[in-house]
Amino acid sequence: MTETLSHSDSLNAEQEGYKQSLGRRQVQMIAIGGAIGTGLFLGSASRLHSTGPALVLSYAFVGVIAYLLMRALGELVLHRATSGAFVSWMREFFGEKAAYVTGWMYWLNWALTGIAELSAVGVYVKHWLPNMPSWLTVLIALAVVLVVNLLSAKAFGEFEFWASVLKVGAIVLFLVVGLVVVIGRFDLGGHAAGVSNLWSNPGGFWPASGDFAWYGPILVMSGVVFAYSAIEMVGVAAGEMADPKREVPKAVNAVIFRIGVFYCGSILLLVCMLPTSEYTSGTSPFVTVFGALGLNWMGDLVQAILIVAAMSSLNSGLYSTGRVLRSLGMSKQAPPFTLKMSASGVPWAGIVMTSVIYVLGALLNAVDPDAFETALEAAAIGVVFTWASIFLCQIRLRQLVEKGVVPRSPFQMPGSPWTSYVGLVFLGLVIVGMAVSGWQSSDEFWHKTNFIVVVIGIPVIALLLSAGWFIAKPKVIANTGGQIGPVWSDTGPTYPSEPKV
Repeated sequence: MTETLSHSDSLNAEQEGYKQSLGRRQVQMIAIGGAIGTGLFLGSASRLHSTGPALVLSYAFVGVIAYLLMRALGELVLHRATSGAFVSWMREFFGEKAAYVTGWMYWLNWALTGIAELSAVGVYVKHWLPNMPSWLTVLIALAVVLVVNLLSAKAFGEFEFWASVLKVGAIVLFLVVGLVVVIGRFDLGGHAAGVSNLWSNPGGFWPASGDFAWYGPILVMSGVVFAYSAIEMVGVAAGEMADPKREVPKAVNAVIFRIGVFYCGSILLLVCMLPTSEYTSGTSPFVTVFGALGLNWMGDLVQAILIVAAMSSLNSGLYSTGRVLRSLGMSKQAPPFTLKMSASGVPWAGIVMTSVIYVLGALLNAVDPDAFETALEAAAIGVVFTWASIFLCQIRLRQLVEKGVVPRSPFQMPGSPWTSYVGLVFLGLVIVGMAVSGWQSSDEFWHKTNFIVVVIGIPVIALLLSAGWFIAKPKVIANTGGQIGPVWSDTGPTYPSEPKV
């Protein structure tokens, strides 16, 4: 018997085998947890020290861009929910080569980020167990998240739910303590807490003298972007949600509130409690504040939350890369074994592949931290590329909707297409900001890490991806019957329906 199958219908094939088992509370907490990680708990310390109180504005502005990103993502999810997420949408709107590049850039981002988080767990655990070998900590941490991911999507959701509960609980506890301290103008190690610290801080609200530059709060935005990375996880998880049409709009619309309260609120209170010069790189600003208050046990709690945040990131990395690799494997753009799935609907082969990279990377970090640091910064390029792909897909989707080619998504991006253009321009400036800040970071050329990543790293990555596509292209052409372009043209389906036996 012969049935007709359009090229667009084949996009749905990659969803076969997944279980729609993620419920409302898990989705909500995944959305919250994705926006709270080590970027806030740890990374904000160095930014406070180098930027001053105006960092609040940096986080607020990038938060607006992050909200626009989530609205663009929401429109795409309600157009078509898929575990391939932006890889699958790039395939639909821009063709197989675009999907190939997007998928491998996203994998590169998570592979390098996961290695860093795994290594960080080893450092954090030494707070309590100084004699614990890092290699043992790395193996135990990886084993835990690997087992969780291999069980089922529901197990992943449960892990993220409780990790998010702990992270959010810690932030809420800090917000309550911080408000009491600031309103009560408590003394913290000889410094009086209060709103006046916003402008009485050394250098004022927007420091521009001495070691500070007037463009500091603007330049630091390129780093703040990576504090918000992983919020796009909702797009990947949508393919396994029980009811994405109901859950995704709620999760997306709540993002701006969460960013405003958790990120901007926390940074504002940190600035009001101590001069920004008191915060130092490598020490959580929350630990610094609680130490100044004499509440060392709360500092220990933050150290525990740092481990949870790192484990949560690892968990998300394995979850998303397993599904993105399977999406690439379905179109012959990744090794065939990435297609393997368990009976519980878990793409276990891709997850195991990423786990192996995590172990090798953690060992590299132990052997040569400098080489690894450069590799880690390269992960930032992956974040920018993924966010840009979401904005690009939203713009193309809306163009096709306006031409009457595809149905309108029930969850619309506000101000489209201009809001997506704003997002793309901002991401372009992030790359420029990385290069500038990297150039200023050191007097020695080979220590200008971000500059090297942008000027040398991007061309190297482009070269490697081009070589990979040259190898994969014949297989992709054979698999698609030569249909490697986008699914839609401005007038309708790019390719006619094809008979399938």
